[in-house]
Amino acid sequence: MAILTHGRAKELLKRVRSVETVVVGDIMLDRYVMGTVDRVSPEAPVPVVNVDSEHSAIGGAGNVAANIAALGATCSVVGCVGDDADGRILRSELERRGIDVSGLVTTLGRPTTVKTRVVADYQQIVRFDREEDCDVGTEVAEQLVRGFQAVTTDADVVVLEDYNKGVLSQSVIGSVLRTLDECSIPCVVDPKKRNFFGFDGATVFKPNAKELEDALGSGIHPNDALWMKEVRERLSCRCLLVTLGPDGMALDAEGVGHTRLQAASRTVYDVSGAGDTVTAVLATVMAAGGNFVEAADIANHAAAIEVAKAGVATVSPEEVLEQIEANYTINRTEDV
Repeated sequence: MAILTHGRAKELLKRVRSVETVVVGDIMLDRYVMGTVDRVSPEAPVPVVNVDSEHSAIGGAGNVAANIAALGATCSVVGCVGDDADGRILRSELERRGIDVSGLVTTLGRPTTVKTRVVADYQQIVRFDREEDCDVGTEVAEQLVRGFQAVTTDADVVVLEDYNKGVLSQSVIGSVLRTLDECSIPCVVDPKKRNFFGFDGATVFKPNAKELEDALGSGIHPNDALWMKEVRERLSCRCLLVTLGPDGMALDAEGVGHTRLQAASRTVYDVSGAGDTVTAVLATVMAAGGNFVEAADIANHAAAIEVAKAGVATVSPEEVLEQIEANYTINRTEDV
């Protein structure tokens, strides 16, 4: 496999600015309560956190959209928020990034999904979630599909981001995939276990190692080319990309075969949101004309940047290019 050069990456990331995307899936709010611990509660054997600050960030499918916007591409989101203060915060934060929220459905009896993390001395103490994760009802599903069809007219690529929070019900998935097939629009699927085998015809199917292992009910063999091909064919996708954390990525694609990408060297600070960054970069670079391996390679470098940041974060094209140039220089030096 040829090494991705800085020039080729720069060309593709420049083209990303003209890409129009749609992200469909579970949008949520990530809330962080930050503080310190210097004593144990007299009421129970638990630490007492002295709160210093609180802040919120866009999570789930919304974070994929935020990453896409940070790359300079146009993005619309389709999903649900509750009729509550957290839903209004999410709308506002998405709009502030230039993301089209016309596809968001406000659900009256269903709260906005919120994940609250309590962090003390840079260590997560506890996380508590407020959510309703059953599939959306028929009426909401129909609203989601209408919203999707309205914003997909000029889309170059669509991302289906499933967190098992109910937006990507079987009926919504089926309607979305039919529309994509009729319009010949490629898609990237980031799956979860509930509907793992429900995305037949996906362009790129992107589980992480644990998700794939849980879905198959057995160990995975990402270094085995034949095994990867057989799993891809079973999933009925054109490209299977398995993210392997510190071990990089494994890819099998039609006309390409098996490829292993090692993780780009970087200090890991926080892995939260790395998968969202990979999905955003993969989809936009692919839509910009990159082949499967090029898109995965650039996404691999982007993930190395994201994990070096605290919390859920986005990356810029400039950061990605710096990372690629540094890695290219190292590889070139080692080859001499």
